[in-house]
Amino acid sequence: MSDEHSDKISGRAGDTPPVDPALFWRADVRRVLAALDIGGLYRVLGDVAGFSQRQIAACAGQSQSEVSEIVVGRRRVESHEVLGRIAEGFDIPRELMGLSWWGPGGAYCGEVPVTESSTGEGEDVRRRTLLATASMAAFGQVVQGLGELTELALPTGGPLPKRLSMAHVHAVQAVTARLRGVARQFGGQAELFGAAVQHFTRWMGVSASDVVKARLAVALAELHTEAGWCCYDSGMDGVGYFTRGLQLADVARDGFGIANAAWHAGLTMVRSGHPNDALKCFQLGQFVLAGFQPGKAKPAILRADDPRIPTLAGRLNRNSATAYALMDHPAQAKRFLAEAQDGWAPRDAFAQAGMALAIAGIELDLRRFDIAESFAACAVGTYGEGHRRGRIQAELALAEVHVRAGEPRGLVLARQAIDAVSTLQSVAVRQERLVPLAAALEARPGNDAKEIARIAHQVAATRM
Repeated sequence: MSDEHSDKISGRAGDTPPVDPALFWRADVRRVLAALDIGGLYRVLGDVAGFSQRQIAACAGQSQSEVSEIVVGRRRVESHEVLGRIAEGFDIPRELMGLSWWGPGGAYCGEVPVTESSTGEGEDVRRRTLLATASMAAFGQVVQGLGELTELALPTGGPLPKRLSMAHVHAVQAVTARLRGVARQFGGQAELFGAAVQHFTRWMGVSASDVVKARLAVALAELHTEAGWCCYDSGMDGVGYFTRGLQLADVARDGFGIANAAWHAGLTMVRSGHPNDALKCFQLGQFVLAGFQPGKAKPAILRADDPRIPTLAGRLNRNSATAYALMDHPAQAKRFLAEAQDGWAPRDAFAQAGMALAIAGIELDLRRFDIAESFAACAVGTYGEGHRRGRIQAELALAEVHVRAGEPRGLVLARQAIDAVSTLQSVAVRQERLVPLAAALEARPGNDAKEIARIAHQVAATRM
C-alpha cells in the first residue's frame, strides 16, 4: 500500500501541526468556509498553518492528488459527507461550514446572498440540489439520481436580539403574512422578501429555548418558501430560498412546511419548462403528507386536523396534472385532476379561485376549450379585491381560451387583459400568460389580432 493511500485511510497524520482554533473564526476565513471554498481553505492551511498537501490529505481523508487538484481549482468539493469529514479532520466548527443550524456562527451567518450561487453552479445543478434536499427532508436520504446536498450561505448585518421568545416567532409570521398580501396584490416583491429573509434568518444564531428554536425554524421555512416564489415571480432564481425552506422545515420536522416548499418549488419548475423535475417535487410532497418517510427516524409532524393539508394535497395533485399535460400524458393528467377535485373543499376564495385557474390551464393544454372557459370565468369572478395578480392571470387565461377557440370576444378580452397585466410587477405572469396569448393572437387572421399580439409582446418584454 502506498504512503498516500495509507495516510488517507489512517486519518490525521501524527506529524501534522496543530491549528489555532481562532484561525477559523477570522473574518476572511469565515467567508471562505461559508462559501464552501475548500480550495481556499486548503491554501489558508498551507500558507498560515504550515500544512503540506500530504498533511492536508491525511486530515481530510483524501489523496494528495485530490488535494492538489482542489487547491488549483480543477476539482470542487460539494458532497455533504466529504465536507463533514473535512470539518472533523481539522476540528472546524461545523456551523461555520453550514453543516449545523444553531449557534452565533451558524449556517446563516455567511456573507453570500441566498439568491446567488456560492459554488457557481448552473441552473440544472441547482435544481438537482433542491431535489436532493427535498428527498432528504422527505425520506432521510437522497434518492439516487436526484443530485447532491450542498449549502448556500446567507448575509449578515445589524443588531441582534439578546434572547428570542415566541414574540419574535410571531413577528416573523406577521411579516410573512403581510408581504404575502402585497405580493398577491401587485406581484413580484422579491426585494422585500429578500430583505426580510436576510434580517430574520440571522435570529437562528440567537439564544433561545428549544421550543422557540423549532417554532422559529417553521416560521422561517415559510418565509423562505414565499421568498423563493416571489423571486420566481420577479424573474429571478429562487432555488436557493426553496432549498433553505426545505432544510429549515426538516430541522423542525414540520411535515406541512416540507410539502409546502416542495410544492412551491415544483410549481416554478413546471412553469419554467421542467415538468419532469416538478413531478419529483410534487411526489415528495405527497409522500410526506401521506406519512410515507421510510428513512426518517423521526417522522414529520402532521396534525390530523390541520385545515391546510387537504388544500395542499389538492394543489399537489392538480399541479401534477399540469405537469402530465405538458408532458403529453392526457390520461395521467385527467387522473390527477380528478383526484385533486375529489373530496376537496377550498379553505377560502383564494384557494377556490386558484384551483379553478389551474384546471382552466390544464383543460386549455388538453384543448378542451368549453371546459377551460367555464373554469377561467369562475376564477375571474372568484378572486377577491386583494388578489389582483391572480384575477389578472385568470383574465389572461380567459382571453387565450376565447382567442384560440376563435370566439368574437377574444380580441376585446385580450386587449383588456393586456392593459391590466401592464400594472403588475409579476414577470412570471407576463411570460406564462402573455406570451402564449400573443402566439394565439398571431395565429388568428386579421390586422387587429396582429396589432394586439405586437402590444402583448411589448408588455411581456417590459419590467416594472
